[in-house]
Amino acid sequence: MADAIVVVEDDESIREMLRYYFQTVGYEARGYDSGEAMLTGEAGLTPPDLYILDIMLPGMDGVEILRRLRAGGATAEVPVIFLTARTAEMDRVAGLEAGADDYVVKPFGIMELQARVKAVLRRAKGPAGRVLRLGELEIDSAAREVRRAGELVELTYKEFELLRLLASRRGVALTRDEILRAVWDYDYTGETRTVDMHVKALRQKLGEHIIDTVRGVGYKIP
Repeated sequence: MADAIVVVEDDESIREMLRYYFQTVGYEARGYDSGEAMLTGEAGLTPPDLYILDIMLPGMDGVEILRRLRAGGATAEVPVIFLTARTAEMDRVAGLEAGADDYVVKPFGIMELQARVKAVLRRAKGPAGRVLRLGELEIDSAAREVRRAGELVELTYKEFELLRLLASRRGVALTRDEILRAVWDYDYTGETRTVDMHVKALRQKLGEHIIDTVRGVGYKIP
């Protein structure tokens, strides 16, 4: 069965271009011009494998759509890619903090977006690994669960992947670029704030000392 993608974009030319393109390369694609239309149109349907959301939408914006998806049982773990304006840094930050898995800046190349889609879907369906234990912390890749002292800790998809990467390379200092390539699966040529934001979120959820900052290098789990 083909992977399904839902695109929410108010610019009809972009929306239809994406819907048509992803259909021609083997995906099932559905398009909506607003969050309200998407929630109504998707009601009762099997959730897709991926959402592509424009942030700047009339009415309900992309961040609010994401919050609603994350709050829903069936859609809570479905990956989300944001489409953002080049100058809208705060929108990108808000989206990542809300739990987005990636973002693509407009104007974008369709091949770049397809590469991001493949990377996110591949990681979402990646093979199960072993259970990693770090003191009172347990990282179960098969169940995609993290427990601290036996208590379940809710992480976003990228937070989990970042934690698993650092835990699997325990004691090794990884640069932000190395982390971006491993977790986000692409060469990142702009700011590396994405990594810093996710590290901050993990520290808030798991404790300030779970991840060390290695000055001038990046991060490691000691």
